[in-house]
Amino acid sequence: MIYLDNAATSLHKPETVADAVYKVLVSGSVGNAARGSNEASLQALRLAVETRSRLGELFGYPHPNQVAFSMNATDSLNMAIQGLLEPGDHVITTQMEHNSVLRPLYRKEKEGIDLTIIPCDEKGRICLDVLAGSIRPDTKALICTHASNLTGNVNDLEKLGAMCHENGTLFVVDAAQTAGLLPIDMERMHIDVLCFSGHKGLLGPQGMGGICVREGVKMKPFRVGGTGIRTYDKEQPEEMPTLLEAGTLNMPGIAGLLAGVEYILEKGTDAIWRQADAYARAFYEGVKHLSGVRLYGDFDAAIRTPVVTLNLKDYDSAAVGDELMQRFGIAVRSGGHCAPLMHRALGTGKQGAVRFSFSYFNTMEEVQEAVKAMRILAWEE
Repeated sequence: MIYLDNAATSLHKPETVADAVYKVLVSGSVGNAARGSNEASLQALRLAVETRSRLGELFGYPHPNQVAFSMNATDSLNMAIQGLLEPGDHVITTQMEHNSVLRPLYRKEKEGIDLTIIPCDEKGRICLDVLAGSIRPDTKALICTHASNLTGNVNDLEKLGAMCHENGTLFVVDAAQTAGLLPIDMERMHIDVLCFSGHKGLLGPQGMGGICVREGVKMKPFRVGGTGIRTYDKEQPEEMPTLLEAGTLNMPGIAGLLAGVEYILEKGTDAIWRQADAYARAFYEGVKHLSGVRLYGDFDAAIRTPVVTLNLKDYDSAAVGDELMQRFGIAVRSGGHCAPLMHRALGTGKQGAVRFSFSYFNTMEEVQEAVKAMRILAWEE
């Protein structure tokens, strides 16, 4: 199988990731973090602290205790949205967003927040002039993605963060598509809350993610329960990361995530992105002139995630995706991609779209096979 669905989850991982997960499961040395002073518990705590530290290093925020673990970016975004917003707050988001942002915001809208959704242009780029004009003195937060999971378009976080900082507006970023792939510096970009998946660009196992909260940002806990400290208090401890970490941590997942992050820090996000981007650009060049192919996104942009999304004639996108898998052994993502407003902006709500997403671990031979498959499908029309 040629796997080109890396925007959904990274399939090929460094060997060190599997080794780290396996070691935790079979070593008998890693217990339950912050649940006692026995050596297994302390070893788990050391592993968690080291992972927080390395994530803080990757994201330009050297305060490890401000990193809390979660199940995935969806979990982290729910933590942020439910923990920060109150009825009456004005909140801004965009048409680029995944349902992991939209659905929690729609729920909060029913509870009384004032929600503004910024439109995108025909290439799926945020209308920045509309955004600038929508920020009010009482705007509580801008919640937006770093990059669209559908088009690969990347937002300028420095520019958006500066706008928020000048207005005293919280800046909450969905980095599901970019963590481990593009540089993120929370301090330079004025990011208040960063939500990320562990199983995509960070190359860790599924079921892992995290949230990094700037010191001074007040949040209510999304879930409450056992923490290993302050057992006799009726309320969840207010200190990070315990505030957002009720229950037993996923230590095998954390170990795998640490191995993925260390691999990225060693290679460098620039090297990883450049290789994946070269594959995406080569595929784009190979299919852009094919009869009946329509491409979505801004391919003139210097920085994009390694995503190429397209449709072929008026074929249903699911049919094209099935054909690619059944005839050519190429795994892609078709349909709505959990991005309904982005499809509406692009005019693809009914047809959906076919997304090819590339990884550092793909090869140019795989790219050529994917181009060949699309040529065959286009010629058969």
